[in-house]
Formats: sequence, C-alpha cells, structure tokens
Amino acid sequence: MTSAAEVTTDVLVVGAGVAGLTAALEAARGGRVVLATKTTLGEGSTAYAQGGIAAATGPDDVAAHVEDTLAAGAGLSSPTAAQALCAAGPAAVRVLAERGVAFDRSATAGTGWALGLEAAHSRPRILHAGGDRTGAAVSQALADAVRRSDVDVREDAFLLGLLTSGGRVTGAEFAVGPARGGTRTLLRVHAGAVVLATGGAGQLYSRTTNPTVATADGLAAAFRAGALVADLEFFQFHPTVAAVTSPFLVSEAVRGEGAVLRDATGRRFALEADPRGELAPRDVVARAIATAMAGQGGTPVVLDATGVSTHLGRPFADRFPGIASLSAAAGLDPEHDPLPVTPAAHYWMGGIRTDAAGRTSLPGLWAAGEVACTGVHGANRLASNSLLEALVVGGAVVADIAAERATPGPAPFPDDEVTEVPSPARPVAAHVGRLDLQAALWEHAGLVREAAGLAVATKLLTPQEAPVELDVAALDVPRATWEDANLLLAGQLLVAAATAREESLGAHFRSDHPTAPARPRRRSLRRTP
Repeated sequence: MTSAAEVTTDVLVVGAGVAGLTAALEAARGGRVVLATKTTLGEGSTAYAQGGIAAATGPDDVAAHVEDTLAAGAGLSSPTAAQALCAAGPAAVRVLAERGVAFDRSATAGTGWALGLEAAHSRPRILHAGGDRTGAAVSQALADAVRRSDVDVREDAFLLGLLTSGGRVTGAEFAVGPARGGTRTLLRVHAGAVVLATGGAGQLYSRTTNPTVATADGLAAAFRAGALVADLEFFQFHPTVAAVTSPFLVSEAVRGEGAVLRDATGRRFALEADPRGELAPRDVVARAIATAMAGQGGTPVVLDATGVSTHLGRPFADRFPGIASLSAAAGLDPEHDPLPVTPAAHYWMGGIRTDAAGRTSLPGLWAAGEVACTGVHGANRLASNSLLEALVVGGAVVADIAAERATPGPAPFPDDEVTEVPSPARPVAAHVGRLDLQAALWEHAGLVREAAGLAVATKLLTPQEAPVELDVAALDVPRATWEDANLLLAGQLLVAAATAREESLGAHFRSDHPTAPARPRRRSLRRTP
C-alpha cells in the first residue's frame, strides 16, 4: 500500500489555464484554495490562443453578441447560457485589465481598446494583446496574480481520479512528480468543492492546434465518477493551420483583417461554400478547405494575406508578430508569400455537462473552460468565445459554490436526452497506441463522418479482451499511460456520440445524413452504474 500525503482545503481547482487561474483567484478571497496542475502554472491551451477575447464592450453590443453566438451554434446553443456569458463579458475583461493584461489600443488616439473582427461576428468585438499573443498575455498576468496570492499551488500534479462519498465529490488524488523518471508521490486532496478546469482533448487527433497536455484528464475522471457529459460529437476543427515542417495556428483574426483562401489555381473557393466566405462559421470554412484539398490531390490550400492592411493601421508583422515570427522560421513572409494551410482539431464544444455557472450533475463538482459543456457553444463555437467563457465561468463557479452550500443539490438538465454507456469506474490501460487512436479518429470521426467509418473506429477502440485496470498506488506507471487511458475513454465517448446523432449539425457532419434537424436536442452520456 502506497502512503499518501493528505491535504484538506475549502476549494480544490484542477488546471491552470484562464478558467482555473480565475477560479483560484476568486476562491482565495474567501477561503483556502489548492490549485493543482499537471505541468506548471500557465501551461496549456490558454497560452497558445492568438485571436483574442470576444466581449461586447462596444455600445449596445450584448444583444448582437448573443445573436451571433446562437447563430454559430447551429440551433443547439443554450439561450440562457449565451445571455449569461455575453452580458458578463465587458466586466470580465475589465477585471483582466486590472490584473495586468495590456490589451492593444486603437490606432486612433482616445478611442480605447482596439477591436478586431473574426468569423461569424456581425461586428468587431475581439480584444487582443500583443497583437496575436493574447493567450500568453492573459496566462502570464493571471499566473503572476496567483503566485502573489495565498493559493496553495501544486505543480507536476497529475489527476488520477476524483474522491467521492455518499454521492458527493469530496476531493481528488494526484501523482506528484515529473512525467518521466524521478520520484513521484501520491497526493490526496480533500475539499469542500472541486473545480475541474483541465482543458480539452486535442491529442485525440493526429493534427491539432492543442499542446501535448490536452489529453481529456478532467473529462475522463468526471465521467468515471458518474458525471454527465454532453455534446461530445461536436469537435471544432480550426480551418487554418500552417502546413509547414513545424505547424502553427494562423489566427482567425488574419482572415478578419482581409486575408483570403485560394486553391491551387488561385480561385477564392470559400465564397462558393458560403456568401460570408472566409468569415463563415469555422465548420463551414474547414469543410470547404477539405473539399478543395480533395480536389487537388490532398495538397494544402493557401491563405493569402499579401497586401492586407490591418485595423491597427500597421503592417502584418506588427499586428501578428507571433505568426510573422513562426512564418519566418519556415522561410515565409505573409506580407509577400501566401501561407499553405490545412484544418486541424482545435476545440471540443462537448465536455462535462454543466449549467451556466459551472455546476455539474454531481454535488461537490464544478467545471469551467473547455472541459465543460455549458451549452453556450452548441454545435459550433463562435470564434474567441472560448477565452471569454473560461474567464466568465471560472469566476461564476465560486459564487455558485457558495450558493450550493446554502441549497445543496445537483444541477438539473431536464431537456437532455441521456444515454447510459457501459464503462469502468477506474482507468484502464489503452489497448491501442496513441498514434493509431489519433489516426483512426482523424479518418473516421474528423471533419466528415459516416456510419461505416464510425463502426471501424468503434471496433478499434473496443478491447477484445478483459481491460486491465490501472492501479492508483502504482506510481511507477508513466504519466503517458494514464493519459492514453483518458484519451481512449474520451475517444470511445466521442465515437459513440457521433454514431448516435444521425444528422448533420454544425461541426458534426454526417455524409450519410447531411440534413440538419429542425429542432436539435442536446445529448448527454452517463456511465452505467
């Protein structure tokens, strides 16, 4: 039996992106907080975000922001969640500014923050910092604030599972130590409330914009504990990732500044898919690129930003210094060279089912950021709403934790279609290698799905022999083994959800069922007891 270090706290936050950092800072105002992250403060998808944060800081913009969010969500977004998110946006970004985020200013003196335009937004409302380094600026400012606070930070703490008692989540267990080699210890944190802010699962796919830490750890732990998960069939693929030796994201904001997509003949093909062209919702643009690539033997299309004059009134390299630097490393200059681009897995609209304040179906458990599914994104997330949601809900969970203590009980989700899925309550070793898993999901559960391909993926992801459970006490098991177990479960759930939804909706496109439903319903999955 491995001995464990025991810690007791009021609130346990797992994850150190914008959602986790915000939750920890807010919770620290009123009690003890432990923040655990599997790497270091600020490492995760937040730091890589380029475009910015969508917020209705302009006059009379909240209603329009809500309308744009609902339209992008293809009829599946929750109007209540969208209203709560967009209404809270202006105040949330002001708090960020107070915490040290220096948003870019308008080129016209005295007009305040510069606002960019991105796909499916009806007006400019994207705040950015450092040009295209918004995520890094936000992450750095919040991480610095946490370091100055009384938050008990535990780095290199990998989430093994949630602790429960009497149907309530009461804490979590972690393997603390380096991912490879070195000594690891078991840490057991007991908490009055647990907040999961562990990010997404881009490592499910062979092509992704996500960092290597995005392995579905929080979602897998919550599902095993009995929490509802929802909308897992909806995985957003970013249309424009540079097809170079070291791929990198080319922000939606580049298209917002006027860059256009062209095929091998120079044709601007996006207008044929949607009259909004390059600024159509991401699922539309990504499929248009995939279709164009298929028509030219699979070679990348190009994003042509030559001659673009940015809304800051400065050259491309001033508006997008990060992209310009990465392009230069690849031997390209976006002001003169069209960039070869392809789609890549980017953001999971699905996640642990929560209400607009992050409360899950399990008492004692909250979730915020990409790991959660508030319902606001529906079938297709509106560009730059991700950082906003993580910021807003990351703060809202703290107020809801106080409310839950006064009125205990799980969040109801009466409108969801709930399906029970057989699944072990503990992690099981993956019987399929990560590269094979990624390739199978890219081919059969990627931009376009159909029944035969989903059946192939289902068979590959289903063990043919009795699964081998991983032992929490076996701290010599490599972290990658635990991550692969989480990815396997997440992949199984994604394929199950994609198989069940025999219709096309937003990011979930079924070539064998291309028609969208008149009234789509949200579908949740729960582990069979």
